[in-house]
Amino acid sequence: MRLAGLLLLALSFGLAQTDYKTDLAHPRLLLPERRLKLVKRESQRQSMRWAAFETMAKGKIQWPEPGFALSLYYVATGDEAAGKAAIDWALSAAGNDLHQLAIVYDWCNGLMAAGQAGQIGAKMTQLLEKTAPAKDLASIRSRVMAAIALNGHVDGVGAKYVKPVVEDWWKQEIVGAIAAGRNPIELRDHMPMFEMFHALRDNFDIDLRESAAKYFATLPAFHILAHYPAPYPAAENEYRVPLMKSHGEPDAREAARSRIAGLMMVGYDNNAQEMQFVQGWLIQDRFLLRSAYGIPYEYLWANPYQPGLSFHYLPNVFHDPVTGRLLIRSTWEEDAVWYYQSEGTTQMFRSGEIVNLQAVKEPIEMGNTHLLPAALSSKFKAGLEEPSRYYLIGLKPKTRYEIEVEDEDLREVRSDQGGVVELTFPAKRLAVVRMKESPAP
Repeated sequence: MRLAGLLLLALSFGLAQTDYKTDLAHPRLLLPERRLKLVKRESQRQSMRWAAFETMAKGKIQWPEPGFALSLYYVATGDEAAGKAAIDWALSAAGNDLHQLAIVYDWCNGLMAAGQAGQIGAKMTQLLEKTAPAKDLASIRSRVMAAIALNGHVDGVGAKYVKPVVEDWWKQEIVGAIAAGRNPIELRDHMPMFEMFHALRDNFDIDLRESAAKYFATLPAFHILAHYPAPYPAAENEYRVPLMKSHGEPDAREAARSRIAGLMMVGYDNNAQEMQFVQGWLIQDRFLLRSAYGIPYEYLWANPYQPGLSFHYLPNVFHDPVTGRLLIRSTWEEDAVWYYQSEGTTQMFRSGEIVNLQAVKEPIEMGNTHLLPAALSSKFKAGLEEPSRYYLIGLKPKTRYEIEVEDEDLREVRSDQGGVVELTFPAKRLAVVRMKESPAP
């Protein structure tokens, strides 16, 4: 509790002088000067992503997100027909998505007649006022972006709609949960969360990651490892598939959003080594989004000139004792054995098939890492010619256990939030290990 209190106090102090007003000219959402120049330059260079985007735009396809796609085409080319089509969508009955309305209002603002700007602004204001403050990140992102777009046009909109998100909701629902050992941000939240991060930093110089720095420093590695090793070959392109809580046919839209989230991460902090691993993971053209939903985002966010590090050098084990998350790949190849554990969801794949951990009769080898379900942890042989690591899983969370390693003194360990105990052994240290729950004090 003390740690959570200190985190919340630090965040409150850092934001005490923010008035949530912005006097930036439009566009002020997601298109700071550097990215705006890159977007325009890519259209002039006829890059691969631009060619795919332009082909669809000139083919008059039905965009899944017409407000966003048409506005982006207008920003990239200055094509007023596309900008006016985006404005017409926003004025129509179909234009009821606050996220897209914010983008149209911001990106096409200079093209609007006074009456049109007033109508779209009024529609956005009504949606903000009528919609109860939601708790999901996608809705909160949309409300923040709408308030930033309307800033300076509607009095007090920043203080009314942005301030409660930054100073109350984020601190209580996100920072507080992390400090308490929970993981409040699901994979599907990564895309709207980073979109909100960009909007807040670009306009108010607020970086919400600072309130839980360690958690967000490891988020890129978690994001990569939380995808299944085998890709999904769809008609338009291949996808890396993020964790699915229920098994079945992969959702291409969710897979696209997960890639977009990675692109947004790199765009947010491209100097961090963790983000350079993400860039190396993204840069393969076989995964380039070519669908009508994905290509506008791919064109907006991808930076093919940004160098990346090969993700094969990224550690293939992620363990966070605070939240109990454990993710392991045996290798970075597409046939790797894969294990995922987070917030009550546990999955394992080996040779493309689901592993029933309850039926496992011997430790599961994943390179130099071994998994032992609770039923096998009372007595096992450990050690390799090389240094090795063992994860005992499925134990009681936050529980003390006695560990007896052959030829060593008895010692006590404590399982983490997810019921995991981690043991390491030096090279050529072969031993029998016994474990049992410690007697009650």
